[in-house]
Amino acid sequence: MTILPMTLSVTLPTIDKTQVLRTPEACFERVPDFPFAPHYFDLEGLRIAFIDEGPRDAAPVLLMHGEPTWSFLYRKMIPGLVAAGHRVIAPDLIGFGRSDKPALASEYSYGNHVQWMVAWMEGLDLKHITMFCQDWGSLIGIRMATHSPHRFDRIALANGGLPDGLTKIPKPLQLWQQFAKWSPWFPIGRLVNAACVRQLSVAEVAAYDAPFPDDRYKRAARMFPSFIPTRADDPQSQNNIAAWEVLKKWNKPFLTLFSDRDPMTRGADKIFLKLVPGSAGQPHAYTRQAGHFLQEDKGPELAKKLNDWIASTPVPVQPDRTGSTE
Repeated sequence: MTILPMTLSVTLPTIDKTQVLRTPEACFERVPDFPFAPHYFDLEGLRIAFIDEGPRDAAPVLLMHGEPTWSFLYRKMIPGLVAAGHRVIAPDLIGFGRSDKPALASEYSYGNHVQWMVAWMEGLDLKHITMFCQDWGSLIGIRMATHSPHRFDRIALANGGLPDGLTKIPKPLQLWQQFAKWSPWFPIGRLVNAACVRQLSVAEVAAYDAPFPDDRYKRAARMFPSFIPTRADDPQSQNNIAAWEVLKKWNKPFLTLFSDRDPMTRGADKIFLKLVPGSAGQPHAYTRQAGHFLQEDKGPELAKKLNDWIASTPVPVQPDRTGSTE
């Protein structure tokens, strides 16, 4: 599927298209329990892959993955959401999954990924979005929402955040940054497995490795931890601070669904509960017996919580007066 982009509100990064890698489709032939057909969006020669299941006229549930995963992470949530009548869309970020992977390190940045995903969202003209975001899916997804608040009806945040460079990040996250930068080996499937409570099967571990047939394809996965704003002079610190100003006026439903066994993001939900008006009165919950990648540990349970929450929070009839950033 290729849809011509509408007029975009962002300036797309300049990419050397001759230096873009594309994972061969043969790498995905043995991915288990993932019967969803890939769709593709062409962003001026850069291909973004996404899953699009359920009725096309239904309001979309947008599932944003993080690093180093891809849309395979949501295979246990998609069926339950579709069964409830939702349109379910799960993109692969640039550098992950079936999406294209620029080979040059200089072409990756936090800001570039926000621009790419905003352009993708606008190109598909997604509206009335309920977003579930986790890990880097939240750092990018929340920026998408604060850029275009009129496109979003609800946000559900799980094991993620929006660091602004003013608050020290947890020690486990600092160690992860160092590992990603310096480790001579970067076994993505095993790293995902280590961040789950449930032991993944050999085939599942291989599925997380599938998009990365060799180290050249892992550039984004390696670099993402270094993009987390940790200082006030970080290039994206001010943009995230601006996004927080939008969140402080966010009156639409905002739900936190963190897990109980994730040292990376433990306690990060509290700032959202304190500052986001739309979080008041929502059925926030901690998912028990779940690690950082709680979608792997408790996927069907999370889908049910989302379904119940969407059903209990009808779309507001009043016009959206939330500001925007970017």
